[in-house]
Order: sequence, then C-alpha cells, then structure tokens
Amino acid sequence: MVNTHLTSAKNAKNDEFYTQYHDIEKEINAYLEYNPDVFKDKTILLPCDDPEWSNFTKYFAQNFKKFKLKKLISTSYAVESKNYKKDYQITLFEKRSPIFDKKKTRIKGKIFTLEIDKTGDNKIDIDDLDWKYMDTDGDFRGKEVRKLRDEADIIITNPPFSLFKEFLAWIMEAKKKFLILGNMNAITYKEVFPLIKENKIWLGVISGARTYIKPNKTEQKMGNTCWFTNLEHGRRHQKLSLMTLEDNLKFNQKMKGNKDYDKYSNYDAIEVPFADAIPSDYKGAMGVPISFLEKYNPEQFEIIGSNLTHGVPMSEFAKKGTFAQGGLSFYTDNGDGTFKRIYTRILIKHKK
Repeated sequence: MVNTHLTSAKNAKNDEFYTQYHDIEKEINAYLEYNPDVFKDKTILLPCDDPEWSNFTKYFAQNFKKFKLKKLISTSYAVESKNYKKDYQITLFEKRSPIFDKKKTRIKGKIFTLEIDKTGDNKIDIDDLDWKYMDTDGDFRGKEVRKLRDEADIIITNPPFSLFKEFLAWIMEAKKKFLILGNMNAITYKEVFPLIKENKIWLGVISGARTYIKPNKTEQKMGNTCWFTNLEHGRRHQKLSLMTLEDNLKFNQKMKGNKDYDKYSNYDAIEVPFADAIPSDYKGAMGVPISFLEKYNPEQFEIIGSNLTHGVPMSEFAKKGTFAQGGLSFYTDNGDGTFKRIYTRILIKHKK
C-alpha cells in the first residue's frame, strides 16, 4: 500500500523525495491561469531544495523571464546533517566550480540565486545561477535561512514530511505566501486544521497519488499527498454542483441502497460519505471526508469543525463494548445495539 511508504519514511526520518517536473508544472499552471501576474516582481524562496537535483529550481529558473520574477533563491541542507546520507554524489556543477571545497561539500548548505543575466545572452535562465556555500548546514530553522525567508515574497518547496507541522509554522510566523507539498492527513493536525477552518490556508489543485524520485534515482509512489497553499486558484471558487437530498437517494449511484442519510449518534449531523453526495437542501451540519477539501468553495460552504473538535465521547451515549474505542470520532447506529465508528470527518454547512 502506497501510504505505508509515507509512514515508514516519517518514522525513520528518511523522507527525502524529489518532486517530478511535470507535477510542479501542472500545479503552477493553475495559479497562472487564475492570475497571470501571481509571480510578477516576486522573490521566490525554495528552501529544503537540493538545487543541483531539484526540479523546483530547474522549473523556476527556466521560467524566470516568463513569470517576470524579481529573484529566485534556493537552499540545500548539508548531507552530514541529514538522517539519510546514502547515495550522496557531488555534482559536476559543484566539482568543476572554482569555489568547490571538498571539506565544505558535506557539512555546509548551499545557496543558489538567480537575478541577473550573467552569461550575456540576453535572457535569465538556469545558466545564470550563482551559488556559494552557506556559513551553516542550511537548516531552515537557522538564522541564515530565516533571513532569506524574511526577504522572500513566496515560499515554494517539498519539505520533509516529518517536519511538516514545524515547517508550516515557520512560514506562518513570517506571514508569507506559500505553496508546499504534504501528506493529506496533515489536514487533521491540531496545528493545521484551524488554519484551514479560518480560510488562512487551503488545498492546492492537484491531490492524490503521485510518483517521487528518491536520492538513489529510483521511483517511489505515494498516495494521499497534496499541495497546501494560501495562493488563490480557480478551482477554489468553482461551485460544487449538487442534487437535493431526495434526488441523491433516488439517482446517486454512490447512495444506492440507502433509504436515508445516517445520523450520528453522538453529534447532531448527518453522515455524507462522498463529496458529490452532499445534499443541496439540507440546512444542518454534515460530516464529510477530508477529501472534500479538494472541492471546498468558501463562498458555498462553511467549515464548522471536525470530529476531533466537536465529537462527544460515545461513553455518554452507549454502553461499553457496543462501539470501537480510540479517541473522538463520530458513530452511526448499526440498528442492532452496536455502533459503527466513522473515519475522520469535517463538519460543514451550506452558507446560503
């Protein structure tokens, strides 16, 4: 199962996976379609990036002029500071540089900057990248990268999933625009969900399984990954087309066999197992899967909370042994004196 790779990588703190070029391109195109000037005159920082190998650096360097960027900055983390040290290779780019230092290459981070036409060919692209060793190992939490963060307008990267909460807090502290990859389950983190509920951050455009490249150049497929951002995109404002409660029960194939929507036994809301089964005419609270956020339109829906914030302990409603325990969750009645535990749900209501 693809999600086991995410879990094992996180536990081993071995979560160095490179994003493929076409995945970056498809996501970025959605923001450009919504606002062609989204990157105009902006300084973009790509931290945690390993610029020699990273497709983030290649993509933004090759599109520097097209996006009308002001400056591009990429930083890497020293290999000796990483938990994963295997398969490290010094690139020819570094080895052939006059500033190459064999002592520094494994213990110092590197910073790459792109701002001017160095080659004199009347364009600014990847051939104009300038670089140097950092004074530190390039940890994003250090003063050196923090200073670059404060200089930047937009932060874009694929941070280590094991440090996602800390990395997001690092961005939010500086009140920066951003676009980062993460595990979709991060939606449920107590440090993340309130930001989503308050519309301070939201999901990007493309979610689901994708293939990453590991440092040893092999492919790693992982599911349930998505982009998190506070940059506007068109899909966020597309209204979800819905049927009435009655029509869903009659015509929606995903609701086939259901005579009605289940109601939770420990909270006043109905269970909606699929985003496209949300009834258009239900005025109360509805529990939906976290994948609903891929289609969430803040003009159409209000996020109330989740089972983690609004769930009432089932011990107040049912006898021990009639339900599976394991933290706050919503439950539905099986009709035989037992109760079914429902997976993580977000509570929503129609705005109008």
